[in-house]
Amino acid sequence: MPVKAFVLINTQIGSEEEVLKDLKGLEEVEEAHIVYGVYDIVAKVTAEDINKLRDIVTMKIRKMKKIMSTTTMIVIEERRK
Repeated sequence: MPVKAFVLINTQIGSEEEVLKDLKGLEEVEEAHIVYGVYDIVAKVTAEDINKLRDIVTMKIRKMKKIMSTTTMIVIEERRK
């Protein structure tokens, strides 16, 4: 069963556009947006299962240049209108 998560990302100052472009190049990233507030970018990620999600976040996203930190929020229930 697919797993979705929102990854909240802090980048180096001034590198938000570059990181956003890199994130949009990952097939698992459904959406990514630059935001104001505590975090710089919010990305919506979908994976086959929790283990794949862990690999995407730790091996692909967290290792990107200019990403300082991430917080991952795994979706446990989704409702659509």
